[in-house]
Amino acid sequence: MALSIKSDPFHTNKLLFARTERSISSMKRAESNNLAVISPVKIGLKALHVARALVKKNIFLDVRKIDEVERRERSGKFGIYGGTFVPETLMSCLAKLEADFNFVLHDAEFQAELAIALRDYVGRETPLYFAERLTNYYKNENGEGPDIYLKREDLNHGGAHKMNNAIAQAMITKHMGWQRVVAATGAGQHGIATAAACAKLSLDCTAFMGSEDKEKQASNVFLIKLLGAQVTEVEGSFKDASSEAIRQWVNDLEVSYYLTGTVVGPHPCPSMVREFQSIIGRETRRQAMERWGGRPDVVVACIGSGSNALGIFHEFVGDEGVRLVGVEAAGFGLDSGRHAATLAAGHVGVYHGAMSYLLQDQEGQVLGAHSVGVGLQYPGVGPELSFLKDTGRAEFRTVTDEEALNAYQLLSRLEGIIPAMEAAHALAYLQKLCPTLPDSTKVVVNCSGRGDKDAPLFFQHRPTLIA
Repeated sequence: MALSIKSDPFHTNKLLFARTERSISSMKRAESNNLAVISPVKIGLKALHVARALVKKNIFLDVRKIDEVERRERSGKFGIYGGTFVPETLMSCLAKLEADFNFVLHDAEFQAELAIALRDYVGRETPLYFAERLTNYYKNENGEGPDIYLKREDLNHGGAHKMNNAIAQAMITKHMGWQRVVAATGAGQHGIATAAACAKLSLDCTAFMGSEDKEKQASNVFLIKLLGAQVTEVEGSFKDASSEAIRQWVNDLEVSYYLTGTVVGPHPCPSMVREFQSIIGRETRRQAMERWGGRPDVVVACIGSGSNALGIFHEFVGDEGVRLVGVEAAGFGLDSGRHAATLAAGHVGVYHGAMSYLLQDQEGQVLGAHSVGVGLQYPGVGPELSFLKDTGRAEFRTVTDEEALNAYQLLSRLEGIIPAMEAAHALAYLQKLCPTLPDSTKVVVNCSGRGDKDAPLFFQHRPTLIA
């Protein structure tokens, strides 16, 4: 069932969609007439690399768009995407959060504490693992094919990349003097990570979870409760849980902190999550240099809202020679209407406080998303990924539920590694990608989480394997 925009706690309205469509149309007209230029502004190194890459590819952006790229680390704008579409009552709270975020980024004491927590509590760094049997599986009849490596985020404490961000934001919560954390979780991995971080730092925690997801991820619900957090069920899925968590936060700003695990929402939330997850890419660069003396040729990650993808992509955005491939959930197929492929099939809109691509109908009503990977069931995507799509710096593909289920089994049987069903979407795309690549191409797949949580769901779809 479509979710009315009016149920969004940030009160998005249809007039905003109309203005958005007009601004996009004007940008496209400028691009088609080759009127746009890249302004000679002083921008960050990564943004400069992107701008140069766009010039070489003859992709033109108007002055306003590039000026926004210049300011994106301060304003949370990525081209036309991002921003802060929230009630006035939230502006001061978000401004304080941004100030504290900027402070801790440059505070030596905080960074030292975070580094220790990442090493001793989270268990970083995670390995860059050569998947030898998977590599051999995808070789052609001449014995040629890419070399496949897995970035093993599944080995983090809590079983997923989510802990990188959760522990850092929980430390910010403590620093800012708040006592209660609210969070929304889909597959439950962010719920586990947040509950664990709150237990460590003596913070109260409430995790909101959709009724559909709670049923599918029962084992994670038990773990969240074991860690001392309260699990509050919300009718629907992750998008509904997110809306309710935000409402609770808005109603209790004096003592509550909304600990987001996704790169969506109003600024500075997407930038915070991206920053704390970018350790994945930094480690990957260093490990690749140690393993084969260079960078990856291709980096592949699944796309839900985008935290694990941006975590590994961000480090390589300025490296033109590195292909960035995001894989969305096609569910039952794009034509079925039951999918979570926001970048492949969505349109620009505003949801949960920011502008990005969004699954919506012609009236601007938000549509439900579907995927066998519960953590991918979100109708929106991060603003930075939306920008990377429009500029062409990253490419986005889709795989179906069936393809993901096959990849889940394949990695388990070949490597003895059970991936999260979300990560299985990235692994599934190798079936299409590998035949197109030269021999010895270095491919890194972000294995964003472990998949023991998904075993019951897998066997529901593959009951004959139980016998």
